[in-house]
Amino acid sequence: MPADISIRALNRAEIGLTVQWAAAEGWNPGHADAACFATVDAGGFLLAELDGAPAAVISVVNYDARFAFLGFYIVRPDLRGQGIGLRLWQAGLAHAGERTIGLDGVPAQQANYSRQGFVFAHRNIRFAGTPEAGEAGDTVDLASVAFEAVAMSDARVFPAPRAGFLKAWLTAPGHAGRAVWREGRLKGWGVVRPAQAGWKIGPLIAEDPETADVLFRALRAAAGSEAIVLDVPEPNAAALALARRHGLSPVFETARMYRGSLRPATLQPLFGVTSFELG
Repeated sequence: MPADISIRALNRAEIGLTVQWAAAEGWNPGHADAACFATVDAGGFLLAELDGAPAAVISVVNYDARFAFLGFYIVRPDLRGQGIGLRLWQAGLAHAGERTIGLDGVPAQQANYSRQGFVFAHRNIRFAGTPEAGEAGDTVDLASVAFEAVAMSDARVFPAPRAGFLKAWLTAPGHAGRAVWREGRLKGWGVVRPAQAGWKIGPLIAEDPETADVLFRALRAAAGSEAIVLDVPEPNAAALALARRHGLSPVFETARMYRGSLRPATLQPLFGVTSFELG
């Protein structure tokens, strides 16, 4: 293991490096992802440097006093297998402290995560393709919906409050949100954003498959004619059916894993994961 490794937090201007490396790995992050992630925990993006040059990155973002999410764990290809990643991993876990930690593990790393105390929860499957043209249909601009209603909906499917992140995510440049509002309440909502390749839908939250379908079509319309990416929690059979019904095909998968106890959340309304890097 190289002796002259130093580890420090990335500043806000540098966080884009993690997105660049993720893009090089084929993870297809969104253009505004880094700026949104920094609103949650600006000190949660760590860099290992070798001889003053970037060697590895990781994010361990603390949502609150009980929950953190780990992502962007990448070692520079020419430096892999030298123990640099392990040292950075340990620094990331130290940043989380006693919090429960979630992550989406790529297949090659899942056994390593298990040895570190992470327990498999379910698979997330990435679908991609070019669906038929969408339509706004029976939806409204998400910006017209009271933020408190959106945050309450998100709290059903995510095990930590994340109001700061949601506000950034809903208003980021290029992001478009649609909602279904019926009978005086929010029935579902979603966001689509431009990525390195095509557009990514996430989150997509709906009370029922019919609402999810209406939202998918509206978000597809907002994205134009480019390819669409949707990350689906495998236990939600209706979400898998929605992806296939719109001509999307599986291209990648992760294992959602946790270390520690969780606040209850449900996958039934979750038709599209917000981000593999931030949960």
